[in-house]
Amino acid sequence: MSTVEFNEALIGLEGNLKSFAFTFTRNQEDALDLTQETMLKAITYRSYYTPQTNFKAWVFTIMRNIFINQYRRRVKSGEIFDHSKDLSLISNTGNDLGNPQRQMTEKELREKIERLEDDFKTPFLMHFNGFKYKEIADQLNIPIGTVKSRIYIARQKLIDLLPGYRYAMN
Repeated sequence: MSTVEFNEALIGLEGNLKSFAFTFTRNQEDALDLTQETMLKAITYRSYYTPQTNFKAWVFTIMRNIFINQYRRRVKSGEIFDHSKDLSLISNTGNDLGNPQRQMTEKELREKIERLEDDFKTPFLMHFNGFKYKEIADQLNIPIGTVKSRIYIARQKLIDLLPGYRYAMN
């Protein structure tokens, strides 16, 4: 694929990219920023695109990865923005550490996690504490597919153990 063809294909996807970005950000300006960042990264890493493969999927994957990385950075730094009217979604401020309801929820959650069998609890806690699937697999000496499966099952068991939170996730 020549540079001209690559650029034309990328420009042809701009409208789709904006729409896809809006599904992530729910904010027009952020969606435009994400689209611009995606297009820039696609151009920068053009040499990594394999000709005769799905160009659209390649570009959309770049966008998804950029969004995930930005989100993770914002969560770590505590700069998640709440666009709800009553700011009810903000929970990462650290101001409510003394909140009895939050303490009760954390205590209840810890108790439920402790009820899990070790085969599920260990990989779940490692993943919760930031370990990657591969790191968990290497440390526990089990296949990565088993790690993913056990974490998934642990989440399902916790949902069953905490029925009041089942629909809060949606």
